[in-house]
Amino acid sequence: MIFLNKEKKWLMNTSEETTKMVLTDIQAIRQEVLAAVVKSQKRLTPGELEKRLSQKFTAEKDALKTAIRNLVADQELVYTYNFGCSFLEKSFNKPVRISKRIILKPPHTLYRPISDEVVIEIQPGASFGSGEHPTTRLAIRGIEQALSKKEFSQKGVDIQALDIGTGSGVLAIVAVSLGVKRVLGIDIDPCARAEAKENVKLNNLENRIEIHDRNIEKIDHKFSLITANLRYPTLKQLYSHITKITDKGSSFVVSGIKTNEVSDLLNIFTQKYFRCIRQESEKGWAGLVFER
Repeated sequence: MIFLNKEKKWLMNTSEETTKMVLTDIQAIRQEVLAAVVKSQKRLTPGELEKRLSQKFTAEKDALKTAIRNLVADQELVYTYNFGCSFLEKSFNKPVRISKRIILKPPHTLYRPISDEVVIEIQPGASFGSGEHPTTRLAIRGIEQALSKKEFSQKGVDIQALDIGTGSGVLAIVAVSLGVKRVLGIDIDPCARAEAKENVKLNNLENRIEIHDRNIEKIDHKFSLITANLRYPTLKQLYSHITKITDKGSSFVVSGIKTNEVSDLLNIFTQKYFRCIRQESEKGWAGLVFER
């Protein structure tokens, strides 16, 4: 049986096989497309996007393509290209406020900072990190919280940090911009490393940030601050090594986990070495700050 709502924007199919929304309003389809791109934890090709949305609702023929085309024309979405593949991503064409102090902006756009604002330039690219995704914002706000500690303010420029899975390099750049002396950013993806190096250069921080493909298991240096915008299974695997490369007073800033994974992560990290000093969530994602 199919029900039609009064505004004729959607129908509900209640057959025994499935209960799926049938969208008939182009604006509603547009909102679903944009939400799918923004919430995705990986880049989506047009085909992957259409497949993902078709599992959620059905729409009139060509309506989905029309919505995508309109979003691109309105500069809400943008096509990016990598190794012969095209992807649809949220457009990053204007400054984005991440917190009271941190502003991310693409090159060649103007923003005049006021008071103690910190403006960071990030090249739109393949890796997450333009500030549109909640995990990036949660991680940056976590870094601010960690670096506001009295212990860190006393250390001043002697703080050294590690950014695991650096991606665009934005977390490393934020850390240095807020007073960290040196950051090592590691990533196994060569495209991410190239992008991170470009962003580091864009912010004139080549002498303070090193981007490397080094295996974390081979790192034995102690860090005052570690950041990781990674999914729960990876963070779980990292626990034992994180305990080896942190000391008393070190902070571990985490994002990239779902809100329903928070309790499990807390059970792992607070069982012996760490305590949680910050917990924040946004759109189903969570960010935590642990202190040793």
